Amino acid sequence: MSQPIRYIMVGGFLGAGKTTTLGRLARRYMDQGLKVGIVTNDQATDLVDTNTLRAQGFDVGEVAGACFCCNFNELMSSMDRLGAAGRPDVILAEPVGSCTDLVATVIQPIKRLFDADFVIGPYPVILKPSHGIRILRGESGAGFSPKAAYILKKQLEEADAILINRIDELAPAELDELTRLLSENFPGIPVMRVSARTGQGFDALQELLDQQGDFGRRVLDIDYDTYAEGEAELGWLNSSLHVSAPKPFDLDAFLLEVISLLRAELHDLGAETAHLKTIGLWEGFFGVANLISSETPPELSLPSKCQVEDCDIIVNARVACDPQVLEERVKKVLAAVCAKRGATAEFRQTQSFRPGRPVPTHRYAAD
Repeated sequence: MSQPIRYIMVGGFLGAGKTTTLGRLARRYMDQGLKVGIVTNDQATDLVDTNTLRAQGFDVGEVAGACFCCNFNELMSSMDRLGAAGRPDVILAEPVGSCTDLVATVIQPIKRLFDADFVIGPYPVILKPSHGIRILRGESGAGFSPKAAYILKKQLEEADAILINRIDELAPAELDELTRLLSENFPGIPVMRVSARTGQGFDALQELLDQQGDFGRRVLDIDYDTYAEGEAELGWLNSSLHVSAPKPFDLDAFLLEVISLLRAELHDLGAETAHLKTIGLWEGFFGVANLISSETPPELSLPSKCQVEDCDIIVNARVACDPQVLEERVKKVLAAVCAKRGATAEFRQTQSFRPGRPVPTHRYAAD
């Protein structure tokens, strides 16, 4: 009989660093000789995260069109497909960053319905410092409404451990304040400090994730009306296009300019950014640029170091504004960045919408 697959889901708000964390964890497990599968998740197709992880050589399945909780059967099918080329030892799962109540609607159903196939690892939730510290302080200018902030708090409440990410960028005083706020708001939940970018704290994180025990038991008392209204405040956009130019251009500069101009456009609208990210793909090379809040600078998180004449571009945007306005601004910026290089953009698909009310396939209390 086959050994059960270790299922590790890593939660956190939009822009918290889940994809970078999963990529680093996957590499560590593979270096130990383990076979790893990754499952990403989004409300729409054309996901930057999936393309980023696949471009790094990982075996990635995608659940698109709904969150894990509302498309539980597709999550299980996706994990089954990952095993087609050889059963994984570990599956790392990345849920949608605007979702919560995942212990009751994902972890507990796997335990109840597939207990012979999976062993559940601890459920860590990553705190995004830029929005997290403002929300936990109770600041009125936290960037999101109380209903959207409710989601971030509920995500932390159901965690087996809370990870403060980006510690390489935080001043000691900020780090200490975040640790104190988390301990006060979520007593009894361990707080760990990590940097997904540098790997700092990942030895301790992996030690936690490798523990045996009955994890994923913090079932929430949650108001689904508040949850749904908080999610619906976010405009959601996924867009894919092909860019062609008469002469080579710097792909990284292109990606960073897209994010920088979008930041300015959204600032003018007074619209808070949860996460903006774009990936450029060309003949096996790729680059990624992103923005995780209106107050942080744009970042080239994964440089391609390529000069290209044509490439595929995917843009994902999660912003507290009307999705139609968001689509208009994204297309305006892409047109301007292309025009500057004499390039043409052929849009293949654009989806812009507000997430619908979450309707979980299953919901169980802790057994």
